[in-house]
Amino acid sequence: MLDIAQLRRDLPAVIERLNRRKDPQPFLDEARFASLEAERKQLQVRTEELQARRNALSRQIGQLKGKDQDASAQMTEVGAIADEQKTGAARLETIQAELAQMLMSVPNLPQDGVPVGADESANQELRRWGTPRAFDFTPKDHVDLGGALGLEFETGARLSGSRFTFMRGPAARLHRALAQFMLDLHTREHGYTECYTPYIVNREILEGTGQLPKFKEDMFWVLRGGSEGQAEQYLISTSEISLTNTVREQILKAEQLPLKLTAHSPCFRSEAGSAGRDTRGMIRQHQFDKVEMVQIVSPERSDAALDEMVGHAEAVLRALELPYRVVLLSTGDMGFGAARTYDLEVWLPAQNTYREISSCSNCEAFQARRMQARFRNAQGRIELVHTLNGSGVAVGRALVAVLENHQQADGNIAIPTALRPYLGGAEQLM
Repeated sequence: MLDIAQLRRDLPAVIERLNRRKDPQPFLDEARFASLEAERKQLQVRTEELQARRNALSRQIGQLKGKDQDASAQMTEVGAIADEQKTGAARLETIQAELAQMLMSVPNLPQDGVPVGADESANQELRRWGTPRAFDFTPKDHVDLGGALGLEFETGARLSGSRFTFMRGPAARLHRALAQFMLDLHTREHGYTECYTPYIVNREILEGTGQLPKFKEDMFWVLRGGSEGQAEQYLISTSEISLTNTVREQILKAEQLPLKLTAHSPCFRSEAGSAGRDTRGMIRQHQFDKVEMVQIVSPERSDAALDEMVGHAEAVLRALELPYRVVLLSTGDMGFGAARTYDLEVWLPAQNTYREISSCSNCEAFQARRMQARFRNAQGRIELVHTLNGSGVAVGRALVAVLENHQQADGNIAIPTALRPYLGGAEQLM
Protein backbone atom coordinates (compact mmCIF):
# COMPACT_ATOMS: atom_id res chain seq x y z
CA MET A 1 0.00 0.00 0.00
CA LEU A 2 1.21 3.47 -0.81
CA ASP A 3 1.73 6.03 1.94
CA ILE A 4 -1.41 8.18 1.92
CA ALA A 5 0.66 11.08 3.27
CA GLN A 6 2.66 10.95 0.03
CA LEU A 7 -0.53 11.31 -2.00
CA ARG A 8 -1.68 14.19 0.18
CA ARG A 9 1.64 16.00 -0.24
CA ASP A 10 1.93 15.70 -4.02
CA LEU A 11 -0.84 13.77 -5.77
CA PRO A 12 0.28 14.77 -9.32
CA ALA A 13 3.77 13.34 -8.71
CA VAL A 14 2.34 10.03 -7.49
CA ILE A 15 0.00 9.84 -10.50
CA GLU A 16 2.92 10.51 -12.84
CA ARG A 17 4.88 7.60 -11.38
CA LEU A 18 1.83 5.32 -11.46
CA ASN A 19 1.28 6.19 -15.12
CA ARG A 20 4.73 4.80 -15.92
CA ARG A 21 3.16 1.36 -15.50
CA LYS A 22 1.33 1.99 -18.78
CA ASP A 23 -1.93 0.34 -17.77
CA PRO A 24 -4.85 1.43 -19.97
CA GLN A 25 -7.07 1.78 -16.88
CA PRO A 26 -6.30 4.46 -14.27
CA PHE A 27 -5.09 3.02 -10.98
CA LEU A 28 -6.62 5.80 -8.89
CA ASP A 29 -9.82 7.83 -9.27
CA GLU A 30 -8.21 11.23 -8.77
CA ALA A 31 -11.50 13.14 -8.62
CA ARG A 32 -12.96 10.79 -6.00
CA PHE A 33 -9.74 10.86 -3.98
CA ALA A 34 -9.66 14.67 -4.06
CA SER A 35 -13.34 14.87 -3.09
CA LEU A 36 -12.91 12.52 -0.14
CA GLU A 37 -9.78 14.34 0.99
CA ALA A 38 -11.54 17.72 0.86
CA GLU A 39 -14.43 16.36 2.92
CA ARG A 40 -12.01 14.73 5.37
CA LYS A 41 -10.17 18.01 5.93
CA GLN A 42 -13.44 19.89 6.34
CA LEU A 43 -14.69 17.37 8.89
CA GLN A 44 -11.46 17.47 10.84
CA VAL A 45 -11.51 21.28 10.97
CA ARG A 46 -15.15 21.21 12.06
CA THR A 47 -14.33 18.56 14.69
CA GLU A 48 -11.63 20.79 16.16
CA GLU A 49 -13.99 23.78 16.17
CA LEU A 50 -16.72 21.78 17.88
CA GLN A 51 -14.34 20.45 20.51
CA ALA A 52 -13.02 23.94 21.23
CA ARG A 53 -16.60 25.26 21.60
CA ARG A 54 -17.54 22.30 23.80
CA ASN A 55 -14.54 22.92 26.05
CA ALA A 56 -15.47 26.58 26.37
CA LEU A 57 -19.10 25.72 27.18
CA SER A 58 -18.00 23.20 29.78
CA ARG A 59 -16.01 25.92 31.53
CA GLN A 60 -19.03 28.27 31.37
CA ILE A 61 -21.31 25.60 32.82
CA GLY A 62 -18.90 25.04 35.67
CA GLN A 63 -18.71 28.75 36.39
CA LEU A 64 -22.49 29.23 36.21
CA LYS A 65 -23.20 26.28 38.46
CA GLY A 66 -20.60 27.56 40.88
CA LYS A 67 -22.66 30.76 41.15
CA ASP A 68 -26.00 28.87 41.31
CA GLN A 69 -26.95 30.36 37.93
CA ASP A 70 -28.95 28.71 35.12
CA ALA A 71 -26.74 26.76 32.69
CA SER A 72 -29.51 24.98 30.75
CA ALA A 73 -28.86 26.86 27.48
CA GLN A 74 -25.20 25.96 27.54
CA MET A 75 -26.01 22.34 28.39
CA THR A 76 -28.47 22.14 25.50
CA GLU A 77 -25.79 23.46 23.14
CA VAL A 78 -23.30 20.91 24.49
CA GLY A 79 -25.79 18.16 23.74
CA ALA A 80 -26.25 19.40 20.19
CA ILE A 81 -22.48 19.58 19.74
CA ALA A 82 -22.11 16.00 21.01
CA ASP A 83 -24.67 14.82 18.45
CA GLU A 84 -22.86 16.61 15.64
CA GLN A 85 -19.53 15.21 16.80
CA LYS A 86 -20.94 11.69 16.77
CA THR A 87 -22.31 12.12 13.25
CA GLY A 88 -19.03 13.66 12.06
CA ALA A 89 -16.94 10.87 13.61
CA ALA A 90 -19.05 8.24 11.86
CA ARG A 91 -18.71 10.00 8.52
CA LEU A 92 -14.96 10.46 9.03
CA GLU A 93 -14.59 6.74 9.75
CA THR A 94 -16.46 5.94 6.52
CA ILE A 95 -14.22 8.29 4.52
CA GLN A 96 -11.04 6.83 6.01
CA ALA A 97 -12.25 3.31 5.19
CA GLU A 98 -13.05 4.28 1.58
CA LEU A 99 -9.65 5.93 1.15
CA ALA A 100 -7.93 2.82 2.54
CA GLN A 101 -9.96 0.59 0.22
CA MET A 102 -8.99 2.74 -2.77
CA LEU A 103 -5.32 2.38 -1.90
CA MET A 104 -5.61 -1.42 -1.60
CA SER A 105 -6.06 -1.58 -5.40
CA VAL A 106 -3.25 0.84 -6.27
CA PRO A 107 0.10 -0.80 -7.22
CA ASN A 108 3.54 0.14 -5.97
CA LEU A 109 5.47 3.02 -7.49
CA PRO A 110 8.29 1.96 -9.85
CA GLN A 111 11.76 3.00 -8.78
CA ASP A 112 13.60 5.55 -10.87
CA GLY A 113 15.72 3.72 -13.42
CA VAL A 114 13.12 1.04 -14.15
CA PRO A 115 12.59 1.04 -17.94
CA VAL A 116 9.25 2.56 -18.88
CA GLY A 117 7.12 0.46 -21.20
CA ALA A 118 3.77 -1.22 -21.61
CA ASP A 119 4.91 -4.85 -21.59
CA GLU A 120 7.85 -7.27 -21.77
CA SER A 121 9.05 -5.75 -25.05
CA ALA A 122 10.49 -2.88 -23.00
CA ASN A 123 12.46 -5.16 -20.64
CA GLN A 124 16.23 -4.69 -20.59
CA GLU A 125 18.59 -7.65 -20.85
CA LEU A 126 21.51 -7.10 -18.47
CA ARG A 127 23.73 -10.17 -18.87
CA ARG A 128 23.93 -13.77 -19.98
CA TRP A 129 25.68 -16.81 -18.55
CA GLY A 130 26.49 -19.99 -20.43
CA THR A 131 26.26 -20.79 -24.11
CA PRO A 132 23.21 -22.66 -25.41
CA ARG A 133 24.29 -26.15 -26.42
CA ALA A 134 24.73 -27.02 -30.09
CA PHE A 135 23.06 -30.42 -30.52
CA ASP A 136 24.21 -32.91 -33.14
CA PHE A 137 20.66 -34.27 -33.17
CA THR A 138 17.20 -32.68 -33.10
CA PRO A 139 16.46 -31.96 -29.42
CA LYS A 140 13.11 -33.04 -28.01
CA ASP A 141 10.97 -30.99 -25.69
CA HIS A 142 10.29 -32.10 -22.12
CA VAL A 143 6.90 -33.57 -23.02
CA ASP A 144 8.40 -36.01 -25.50
CA LEU A 145 11.36 -36.74 -23.23
CA GLY A 146 9.25 -37.11 -20.10
CA GLY A 147 7.02 -39.95 -21.21
CA ALA A 148 9.70 -42.55 -20.62
CA LEU A 149 10.77 -40.88 -17.37
CA GLY A 150 7.42 -40.76 -15.59
CA LEU A 151 5.94 -37.39 -16.58
CA GLU A 152 2.25 -38.30 -16.95
CA PHE A 153 0.19 -35.39 -18.24
CA GLU A 154 -2.82 -37.56 -19.08
CA THR A 155 -2.89 -39.02 -15.56
CA GLY A 156 -2.77 -35.52 -14.08
CA ALA A 157 -5.63 -34.44 -16.32
CA ARG A 158 -7.75 -37.45 -15.34
CA LEU A 159 -7.20 -36.71 -11.65
CA SER A 160 -7.59 -32.94 -11.62
CA GLY A 161 -8.21 -31.55 -15.10
CA SER A 162 -5.94 -29.68 -17.48
CA ARG A 163 -2.67 -28.10 -16.31
CA PHE A 164 -1.96 -30.68 -13.63
CA THR A 165 0.89 -33.21 -13.89
CA PHE A 166 1.39 -36.59 -12.24
CA MET A 167 5.00 -37.81 -11.84
CA ARG A 168 6.38 -41.21 -10.97
CA GLY A 169 9.74 -42.95 -10.98
CA PRO A 170 12.71 -41.01 -12.41
CA ALA A 171 10.76 -37.78 -12.98
CA ALA A 172 9.47 -37.73 -9.40
CA ARG A 173 12.97 -38.42 -8.05
CA LEU A 174 14.45 -35.63 -10.16
CA HIS A 175 11.76 -33.22 -8.98
CA ARG A 176 12.47 -34.05 -5.33
CA ALA A 177 16.25 -33.88 -5.85
CA LEU A 178 16.02 -30.42 -7.40
CA ALA A 179 14.04 -29.03 -4.46
CA GLN A 180 16.41 -30.57 -1.90
CA PHE A 181 19.45 -29.24 -3.74
CA MET A 182 18.03 -25.70 -3.84
CA LEU A 183 17.12 -25.71 -0.16
CA ASP A 184 20.57 -26.97 0.81
CA LEU A 185 22.29 -24.35 -1.33
CA HIS A 186 20.26 -21.46 0.12
CA THR A 187 20.55 -22.58 3.74
CA ARG A 188 24.16 -23.76 3.75
CA GLU A 189 25.77 -21.19 1.47
CA HIS A 190 23.40 -18.20 1.27
CA GLY A 191 22.35 -17.83 4.91
CA TYR A 192 18.62 -18.50 4.70
CA THR A 193 16.59 -20.23 7.40
CA GLU A 194 14.53 -23.12 6.09
CA CYS A 195 10.81 -22.94 6.85
CA TYR A 196 7.73 -25.08 6.36
CA THR A 197 4.57 -23.05 5.84
CA PRO A 198 0.81 -23.65 5.68
CA TYR A 199 -0.53 -23.98 2.14
CA ILE A 200 -3.89 -22.42 3.09
CA VAL A 201 -4.01 -18.87 4.44
CA ASN A 202 -6.64 -16.37 5.55
CA ARG A 203 -7.88 -13.49 3.42
CA GLU A 204 -6.01 -10.79 5.38
CA ILE A 205 -2.70 -12.60 4.80
CA LEU A 206 -3.14 -12.24 1.02
CA GLU A 207 -4.12 -8.61 1.49
CA GLY A 208 -0.85 -8.14 3.35
CA THR A 209 1.33 -9.20 0.42
CA GLY A 210 -0.94 -7.67 -2.23
CA GLN A 211 -2.60 -10.65 -3.93
CA LEU A 212 -5.97 -9.44 -2.67
CA PRO A 213 -8.19 -7.73 -3.54
CA LYS A 214 -6.89 -7.20 -7.08
CA PHE A 215 -5.99 -10.79 -8.06
CA LYS A 216 -8.77 -12.78 -6.42
CA GLU A 217 -9.72 -14.42 -9.72
CA ASP A 218 -6.21 -15.87 -10.04
CA MET A 219 -6.45 -17.62 -6.66
CA PHE A 220 -7.93 -20.95 -5.62
CA TRP A 221 -10.45 -20.32 -2.85
CA VAL A 222 -11.30 -22.54 0.10
CA LEU A 223 -14.52 -22.11 2.07
CA ARG A 224 -14.26 -23.95 5.36
CA GLY A 225 -17.50 -24.70 7.21
CA GLY A 226 -18.22 -26.67 10.35
CA SER A 227 -18.62 -25.60 13.95
CA GLU A 228 -16.25 -22.65 13.48
CA GLY A 229 -18.48 -21.13 10.83
CA GLN A 230 -17.54 -20.39 7.26
CA ALA A 231 -14.09 -18.85 6.76
CA GLU A 232 -12.72 -17.29 3.56
CA GLN A 233 -9.36 -18.89 2.87
CA TYR A 234 -7.07 -19.43 -0.11
CA LEU A 235 -4.43 -21.82 -1.38
CA ILE A 236 -1.11 -19.98 -1.58
CA SER A 237 0.14 -18.97 -5.03
CA THR A 238 3.68 -18.72 -3.60
CA SER A 239 5.22 -19.26 -0.17
CA GLU A 240 6.27 -15.61 -0.32
CA ILE A 241 2.78 -15.00 1.07
CA SER A 242 3.23 -17.00 4.26
CA LEU A 243 6.93 -16.27 4.73
CA THR A 244 6.55 -12.49 4.43
CA ASN A 245 3.52 -12.40 6.71
CA THR A 246 5.50 -13.98 9.55
CA VAL A 247 6.44 -10.41 10.51
CA ARG A 248 2.88 -9.13 10.26
CA GLU A 249 1.87 -6.69 13.02
CA GLN A 250 5.28 -6.98 14.68
CA ILE A 251 7.92 -4.50 15.74
CA LEU A 252 11.29 -6.15 15.19
CA LYS A 253 14.56 -5.20 16.81
CA ALA A 254 17.20 -3.71 14.52
CA GLU A 255 19.56 -6.58 15.33
CA GLN A 256 16.99 -9.10 14.03
CA LEU A 257 17.46 -7.75 10.52
CA PRO A 258 18.03 -8.95 7.92
CA LEU A 259 15.65 -11.89 8.15
CA LYS A 260 16.35 -14.42 5.38
CA LEU A 261 13.77 -17.17 4.94
CA THR A 262 13.36 -19.96 2.40
CA ALA A 263 10.75 -22.65 1.86
CA HIS A 264 9.82 -25.34 -0.64
CA SER A 265 6.09 -25.47 -1.28
CA PRO A 266 3.50 -26.20 -3.90
CA CYS A 267 1.97 -23.11 -5.47
CA PHE A 268 -1.60 -22.91 -6.75
CA ARG A 269 -2.73 -20.47 -9.45
CA SER A 270 -5.96 -20.55 -11.40
CA GLU A 271 -4.28 -18.56 -14.21
CA ALA A 272 -7.60 -16.83 -14.93
CA GLY A 273 -5.95 -14.29 -17.19
CA SER A 274 -3.81 -16.69 -19.22
CA ALA A 275 -6.28 -18.91 -21.07
CA GLY A 276 -4.68 -20.59 -24.06
CA ARG A 277 -1.09 -19.78 -23.07
CA ASP A 278 1.55 -22.50 -22.71
CA THR A 279 -0.95 -25.32 -22.59
CA ARG A 280 1.62 -27.97 -23.58
CA GLY A 281 3.63 -29.54 -20.81
CA MET A 282 4.74 -28.05 -17.50
CA ILE A 283 5.49 -24.43 -18.36
CA ARG A 284 2.22 -23.03 -17.00
CA GLN A 285 0.47 -25.21 -14.41
CA HIS A 286 -2.31 -24.74 -11.87
CA GLN A 287 -0.09 -26.52 -9.31
CA PHE A 288 3.69 -26.28 -9.33
CA ASP A 289 6.51 -26.33 -6.79
CA LYS A 290 8.88 -23.51 -6.01
CA VAL A 291 11.71 -22.84 -3.59
CA GLU A 292 11.11 -19.29 -2.43
CA MET A 293 13.50 -16.75 -0.91
CA VAL A 294 12.27 -13.86 1.26
CA GLN A 295 14.29 -11.14 2.92
CA ILE A 296 13.04 -8.63 5.51
CA VAL A 297 15.53 -5.77 5.76
CA SER A 298 16.03 -2.18 6.83
CA PRO A 299 15.20 0.37 4.10
CA GLU A 300 18.79 1.40 3.43
CA ARG A 301 19.76 -2.20 2.67
CA SER A 302 16.96 -3.25 0.34
CA ASP A 303 18.59 -2.37 -2.99
CA ALA A 304 21.72 -4.36 -2.08
CA ALA A 305 19.55 -7.23 -0.81
CA LEU A 306 17.81 -7.42 -4.20
CA ASP A 307 21.13 -7.76 -6.01
CA GLU A 308 22.15 -10.43 -3.51
CA MET A 309 18.96 -12.43 -4.09
CA VAL A 310 19.43 -12.33 -7.86
CA GLY A 311 22.90 -13.77 -7.29
CA HIS A 312 21.47 -16.54 -5.13
CA ALA A 313 19.03 -17.55 -7.86
CA GLU A 314 21.83 -17.39 -10.45
CA ALA A 315 23.91 -19.75 -8.30
CA VAL A 316 21.20 -22.41 -8.67
CA LEU A 317 21.20 -22.20 -12.46
CA ARG A 318 24.99 -22.18 -12.70
CA ALA A 319 25.24 -25.27 -10.51
CA LEU A 320 22.70 -27.00 -12.73
CA GLU A 321 24.77 -25.99 -15.79
CA LEU A 322 21.82 -24.17 -17.38
CA PRO A 323 22.37 -21.17 -19.69
CA TYR A 324 20.34 -18.15 -18.61
CA ARG A 325 19.99 -14.42 -18.89
CA VAL A 326 19.08 -11.69 -16.37
CA VAL A 327 16.45 -9.15 -17.38
CA LEU A 328 15.32 -5.91 -15.71
CA LEU A 329 11.54 -5.74 -16.08
CA SER A 330 9.80 -2.68 -17.47
CA THR A 331 7.16 -0.74 -15.56
CA GLY A 332 4.40 -2.47 -17.53
CA ASP A 333 5.71 -5.97 -16.89
CA MET A 334 6.37 -5.70 -13.14
CA GLY A 335 4.16 -7.27 -10.51
CA PHE A 336 1.60 -5.31 -8.49
CA GLY A 337 3.70 -4.94 -5.33
CA ALA A 338 7.14 -4.53 -6.88
CA ALA A 339 9.19 -1.34 -7.12
CA ARG A 340 11.92 -3.12 -9.12
CA THR A 341 12.09 -6.67 -10.50
CA TYR A 342 14.76 -8.79 -12.15
CA ASP A 343 13.80 -11.97 -13.98
CA LEU A 344 16.11 -14.89 -14.64
CA GLU A 345 15.24 -16.64 -17.89
CA VAL A 346 16.59 -20.11 -18.58
CA TRP A 347 17.38 -21.41 -22.08
CA LEU A 348 14.97 -24.06 -23.38
CA PRO A 349 16.38 -25.74 -26.50
CA ALA A 350 13.06 -27.11 -27.77
CA GLN A 351 11.55 -23.62 -27.77
CA ASN A 352 14.81 -22.03 -28.92
CA THR A 353 14.29 -19.21 -26.46
CA TYR A 354 14.72 -18.10 -22.86
CA ARG A 355 11.82 -18.55 -20.42
CA GLU A 356 11.34 -17.13 -16.94
CA ILE A 357 12.43 -19.43 -14.10
CA SER A 358 12.94 -16.88 -11.30
CA SER A 359 11.62 -13.44 -10.47
CA CYS A 360 13.26 -11.32 -7.74
CA SER A 361 11.54 -8.15 -6.51
CA ASN A 362 12.07 -5.31 -4.06
CA CYS A 363 8.68 -4.27 -2.69
CA GLU A 364 10.20 -1.59 -0.43
CA ALA A 365 7.62 -0.64 2.27
CA PHE A 366 4.58 -1.47 0.12
CA GLN A 367 3.79 -4.84 1.72
CA ALA A 368 5.05 -3.78 5.14
CA ARG A 369 2.55 -0.92 5.27
CA ARG A 370 -0.30 -3.33 4.51
CA MET A 371 0.98 -5.81 7.14
CA GLN A 372 2.11 -3.17 9.66
CA ALA A 373 5.52 -4.84 9.78
CA ARG A 374 7.98 -2.52 11.49
CA PHE A 375 11.29 -2.34 13.32
CA ARG A 376 12.92 -0.07 15.86
CA ASN A 377 15.94 1.52 14.22
CA ALA A 378 19.28 2.40 15.80
CA GLN A 379 17.90 5.79 16.89
CA GLY A 380 14.97 4.10 18.65
CA ARG A 381 12.39 5.25 16.10
CA ILE A 382 9.84 2.82 14.69
CA GLU A 383 9.73 2.55 10.90
CA LEU A 384 8.48 0.14 8.27
CA VAL A 385 10.73 -2.70 7.10
CA HIS A 386 11.38 -3.36 3.42
CA THR A 387 10.37 -6.76 2.00
CA LEU A 388 11.89 -8.67 -0.91
CA ASN A 389 11.02 -11.96 -2.53
CA GLY A 390 12.52 -14.16 -5.20
CA SER A 391 12.19 -17.62 -6.72
CA GLY A 392 15.14 -19.73 -5.87
CA VAL A 393 13.94 -21.29 -8.27
CA ALA A 394 10.74 -22.75 -9.79
CA VAL A 395 11.22 -26.52 -9.40
CA GLY A 396 9.06 -27.64 -12.31
CA ARG A 397 10.69 -25.29 -14.77
CA ALA A 398 14.11 -26.35 -13.50
CA LEU A 399 13.10 -29.95 -14.22
CA VAL A 400 12.03 -28.92 -17.74
CA ALA A 401 15.33 -27.10 -18.29
CA VAL A 402 17.45 -30.00 -17.01
CA LEU A 403 15.63 -32.50 -19.23
CA GLU A 404 15.93 -30.37 -22.36
CA ASN A 405 19.45 -29.02 -21.89
CA HIS A 406 21.05 -32.26 -20.70
CA GLN A 407 19.27 -34.72 -22.99
CA GLN A 408 21.33 -37.27 -24.91
CA ALA A 409 20.75 -38.70 -28.37
CA ASP A 410 19.55 -42.00 -26.85
CA GLY A 411 16.90 -40.24 -24.75
CA ASN A 412 18.78 -40.49 -21.45
CA ILE A 413 19.39 -37.36 -19.37
CA ALA A 414 22.88 -36.48 -18.11
CA ILE A 415 22.61 -35.42 -14.47
CA PRO A 416 24.50 -32.19 -13.58
CA THR A 417 27.38 -32.86 -11.20
CA ALA A 418 25.89 -30.78 -8.36
CA LEU A 419 22.69 -32.82 -8.46
CA ARG A 420 24.24 -36.31 -8.44
CA PRO A 421 24.53 -36.65 -4.63
CA TYR A 422 20.76 -36.22 -4.45
CA LEU A 423 20.21 -39.06 -6.93
CA GLY A 424 22.45 -41.69 -5.38
CA GLY A 425 25.50 -40.64 -7.37
CA ALA A 426 23.91 -41.54 -10.72
CA GLU A 427 25.31 -39.82 -13.79
CA GLN A 428 22.22 -40.38 -15.92
CA LEU A 429 18.50 -40.26 -15.25
CA MET A 430 17.05 -43.51 -16.52
